[in-house]
Formats: sequence, C-alpha cells, structure tokens
Amino acid sequence: MKYIHIFVCTALLFAQLAGAQKQSSKNKKGKSDVSEQKENPKKGFVVIETTLGNITIQLNDSAAPKHAANFRKLAKEGYYDSTTFHRVIPNFMIQGGDPNSKNGERSTHGMGGPEYRIDAEIGLSHDRGVIAAARQGDQINPQRMSNGSQFYITVVPTTFLDGQYSVFGKVVEGMDIADKIVAVPRDPRDNPIEKVMINKVIVIE
Repeated sequence: MKYIHIFVCTALLFAQLAGAQKQSSKNKKGKSDVSEQKENPKKGFVVIETTLGNITIQLNDSAAPKHAANFRKLAKEGYYDSTTFHRVIPNFMIQGGDPNSKNGERSTHGMGGPEYRIDAEIGLSHDRGVIAAARQGDQINPQRMSNGSQFYITVVPTTFLDGQYSVFGKVVEGMDIADKIVAVPRDPRDNPIEKVMINKVIVIE
C-alpha cells in the first residue's frame, strides 16, 4: 500500500507540473490576465500645489540638467513648503521660491535662498508658461549664475529675456492657475496683498 500511495502522489505531481507548463505557455502567448506595469509617463515632473490650484511642470533635464536636478532636490526636501509667490506682474510673470516669504517682513521677500548659486544653463526661449531661475543683475553677477531656489513662470512670451536667464522647464498643466495668480491684487512691491501660498512641491515618481 505504501508504494501505491507514493505512485499516486507522483502522478498527481506530474499532472500539476503539466498544468503549470500549459498556463506558462498561455502567458507567453499573451493570453494572461495579468497586465504589465508601465512606467508613469510623467515621472520626474513636478507639481506646485498652491492655494489657488496646482501647476504641473515638465523639467528639461537635457537643456538644464543642473537646474532640473536642483529643483527636484529642493522639492523632495520640502524647501518650498509654505513659501509664497512673492512677486506677480500682469502680462509678465509670477515669481516664488524664496524661503524669506515664510516670514511676515515683506521687505525681505525676494532676497533669500540657499547659500549656493547654480551655473548658468542659458539656451531655451522664454515662451509663455516656461519656468526659469531668478538671479542677481549683471553688475554683480556677470556670469549670470542663478539663485539657488527662486524661480519665475512666464504668463506671456518674454523673448527679450532670452540669452540672459536659465529656462529649465515648461508648464504642461495649470496655466489657468498661473493666470489667476498673476491677476491678484498686489502692493507697491508687486507682492500679493493676500498671500498666494505654495503649500508644497511634489516630484512625481
């Protein structure tokens, strides 16, 4: 009886293996119900979450690799969380990314950032909806190096800035939000009277 039991178990094992091979063959022929996981086409994009809505940006790693990498790094560190768009000029642009804007002393807004600067990566044109790095003027910054965190988003083509500032991406969703931000009431320093907060910047994984 013991030998018969072993034989039966062996037969069942072969039957199971044969079934598994058939299922594997079906999978190879594309008949499996399990779908392959595809990479997110927006991986590496960033989403700026503001109090007026979200702005999604595609960074240009080939034209401005240092700026794109720096922007993602700061976003992942939470550097931009609770900052504001501290400068808005209709028919021009909106500017943000200054850690000083977390403070109530508005006279310091636009003067802050990390201690480092970024080498210029000048080349892309200033179309409507591009993101570019703010910087100090040529008089004290002839190399046109960028501020480590401050950026601006154009709401109209501003090609007169071409060749002077580092453009490192473009808005792919949410230009209507940028248009709302640029239209808010502002003080004599172009700082929105009612703060437009950058709640956080998220890197899409």
